[in-house]
Amino acid sequence: MDKKYVSLEVGRAALRIAITANREEEQKVKEMLRQDGIKAAAVDFGGEFMQSITKIIERAVVASERENLVADNHVGSGSVAGAAQEALDQVKIKAMGFNVGGKIGIARYAEHVCVAVFMGVGVLNFNEQCVGLAHRTLPISD
Repeated sequence: MDKKYVSLEVGRAALRIAITANREEEQKVKEMLRQDGIKAAAVDFGGEFMQSITKIIERAVVASERENLVADNHVGSGSVAGAAQEALDQVKIKAMGFNVGGKIGIARYAEHVCVAVFMGVGVLNFNEQCVGLAHRTLPISD
């Protein structure tokens, strides 16, 4: 791993893992990213958007801690929670009042942590799609 990545590439990695269609594809993408020195995690979610926001953020934090992207402390958890909140804020206008389903992807390389939200917004039998993406920084030792 001689490459150095900046936040833009880490954001792409978070989006790559968030758009995976199933666990098998998710594992392949995680392994591909791991070979580049990027750690990644993903978690599915669904439900009525406004009522699900807290659970989505909690799932992102738990997944990032479980996959050792961040330390299990207020600094690591707060960075992921803040980025997840920002990513959800970017899709809030489209999703408010509707059921949603999708995946949140988290990627980390050095001090860069990115969270991507990819989801469908249900309106009857039609689905709109939307994406949110946010970045935070953490000390490398975390």
